[in-house]
Amino acid sequence: MTVRVATLGFPRIGGRRELKKALESFWAGNSSEAELLETAAALRKENWTRQKEQGADIIPSNDFSLYDHVLDTSALVGAVPEIYGHKGGKVDLTTYFAMARGRQVSGEHPAHDQSHDCSCQHQHATDVPAAEMTKWFDTNYHFLVPEFKAGQSFRLSSTKIIDDYKEAKAQGIETRPVLLGPVSFLLLGKAHGAAFNKLDLLPALLPVYHEVLQALHQAGAEWVQIDEPTLVLDLDDAARKAFAHAYQSLNKAVPGIKLFLTTYFGGLGDNLETALSLPVQGLHIDLVRAPQQLNDVVAKARPDLLLSLGVIDGRNIWKADLSKIIAQIAPIAEKRDIIVAPSCSLLHTPIDLERETQLDAEVKNWLAFAVQKIAELATIAKALNQGHESVKAILDASDAAVQSRKASTRIHNQEVKKRAAQKDAKLTQRQSPFPTRQKAQEDALKLPLFPTTTIGSFPQTKEVRQARARHAKKELSTQDYVAFLKKETESAIKWQEEVGLDVLVHGEFERNDMVQYFGEKLSGFVFTKHAWVQSYGSRYVRPPIIFGDVSRPAAMTLDWWQYAQSCSKKPVKGMLTGPVTILNWSFVRDDQPRSETCRQIAFAIRDEVQDLEKAGCGVIQIDEAALREGLPLRRKDWQHYLDWAVESFRITASGVQDKTQIHTHMCYSEFNDIIEAIAAMDTDVISIETARSKMELLEAFTHHKYPSEIGPGVYDIHSPRVPSVEEMVELLRAAEKKVSRRQLWVNPDCGLKTRNWAEVRPAIANMVKAAEILRG
Repeated sequence: MTVRVATLGFPRIGGRRELKKALESFWAGNSSEAELLETAAALRKENWTRQKEQGADIIPSNDFSLYDHVLDTSALVGAVPEIYGHKGGKVDLTTYFAMARGRQVSGEHPAHDQSHDCSCQHQHATDVPAAEMTKWFDTNYHFLVPEFKAGQSFRLSSTKIIDDYKEAKAQGIETRPVLLGPVSFLLLGKAHGAAFNKLDLLPALLPVYHEVLQALHQAGAEWVQIDEPTLVLDLDDAARKAFAHAYQSLNKAVPGIKLFLTTYFGGLGDNLETALSLPVQGLHIDLVRAPQQLNDVVAKARPDLLLSLGVIDGRNIWKADLSKIIAQIAPIAEKRDIIVAPSCSLLHTPIDLERETQLDAEVKNWLAFAVQKIAELATIAKALNQGHESVKAILDASDAAVQSRKASTRIHNQEVKKRAAQKDAKLTQRQSPFPTRQKAQEDALKLPLFPTTTIGSFPQTKEVRQARARHAKKELSTQDYVAFLKKETESAIKWQEEVGLDVLVHGEFERNDMVQYFGEKLSGFVFTKHAWVQSYGSRYVRPPIIFGDVSRPAAMTLDWWQYAQSCSKKPVKGMLTGPVTILNWSFVRDDQPRSETCRQIAFAIRDEVQDLEKAGCGVIQIDEAALREGLPLRRKDWQHYLDWAVESFRITASGVQDKTQIHTHMCYSEFNDIIEAIAAMDTDVISIETARSKMELLEAFTHHKYPSEIGPGVYDIHSPRVPSVEEMVELLRAAEKKVSRRQLWVNPDCGLKTRNWAEVRPAIANMVKAAEILRG
């Protein structure tokens, strides 16, 4: 029996973030479409070659995207909403990026159109918002939500998947093209207009998939990887029937091509029978998130079904216990051909550990990034194919690294563990219920109706980034760097006063990232220099690595808040990142429950909250942008997660007086199904992202009769558009129909770090004017 190595997807961004630089140059009009596509082709070639060199036998194509693979699928099938002016035919880059980022061309703000000029013959709408964005399952990757209408038609509108396959073949690399499956594509989409069942569109969608498979078959492809990650979710009978119908159709349409059904992020559970009944030739399962499903899958799978076992974690950065994995799957490899693979696409991991030349040597020895994970798979396959002796030295080193991590004295702090184990109920209780607190805060802050604020960060300009880089290289003294940051902060405070904001922020110019900044000041973290992962589009992050117990050695934000507040008589928010978000946006240790690590972080943030309050800070924002993204994919597991997540947040916020106003912020989320948990957080103000959804996300707060105050975002900060006063007023009037005036705050969707001042200034000015109109 033979064991082969496959990858399901590889990071797109380039080892030196080449894709980011190429995209932003193109959007700014500084490079051509041809130059952008040339960079993309070079990255694809490098990715294919690198995976082959590391020992991958089966390499994907079409996993590379200029922005987002779900948006690519929308372009593939022509699912372009009417507002983007697409008249049929190929979806060009102008339309593609308009869907991703919005598009604005006007005499008033000509610089805001960062899409490149298009010489094609299509008609392009000149002022349109970006498509709705949300989290990809429970990861920190964002995808563009497909939008459907009743009776929608589909047609092949992009040949990217075929072109990429041919491109790799011309370079001598046979690939397995990757395609988001038709049922998951529909289930992940959004119904627009009159209510209808999205799965009713399946008969209209499948002919496009037939056409794609036929073209790939004609180009020489033997296998096609069809990702159906929704098979790990709670599905009803209608969805299961849709899977059966779809794959019977695909199997009959192109009998010459083999379909590899790929699932990840969890176990098949009660969808196992459905998955195994489908007429496909291969099946991938995630054995990192759901190791318990292995025996059932092997016992029930057809003998001719090629199984791909996701044994290496595609979402975290710890070295695998290779000896343990080999022992686990050796009995299966003796009886049938198998593939070993990462649990999911390696999109969610950094590219290459070898670039981390400054990383702590002991911790580095415990890690594996995308390149190293492929090498781990190659070792597993070689051990199973040729015997342990063929890779003895590698296995010995792997075993030593695993044992070194278990035995390290740097990981455990008994004082931290003891504090986190406290069970005193007072730790999670505010002094008074919200109505009492609301009156105390009104008396203390004296804010108007529809108070205006921003979410925290202001543009990280070229000058800010350069100063930070120069300081890191010791080219700029700490004294001069602090003076520079104070000047930026003072300028931001002065501008906020001039524009008329009610509650100010200091701008966070000293912060590289809302999680990394705090991690660098907490124990138990290490940091990388080049370990970037994609969040969305050209937005990349370097998640901190939590390797040990977490505590706060000293105050983290107090000095900067005090300086900012000294520049204004208006209230300045203290800005903190919450424990659940720090947890979910880090690479987390896997040697203890996530809940225990989160609780440790919560006590560290609690100390910071109390220090701010003692210094006179009356408004403290504790962002939990990632609360929902940590929600388990199966509803039966939700309550356990929500219990410890909400408790951790309440630990941070419950030690303050009634008059101290606690805010939180949450990024793109569906709130209906977790609104009880959000209410249980017992915040005074919550801000949420609603601009793209046109206030639809407020429905949850309406039906629940949410008691606290709410700031529904009226300015989509993920797009270069500057929304007009009228647009914001319309959104606020829509919000006013759902919640009372007294509850409403006025703010952008999220922090403004990624925007530029030329966009931010007019947008915030418009926002303040909109609030003034509502007050009138």
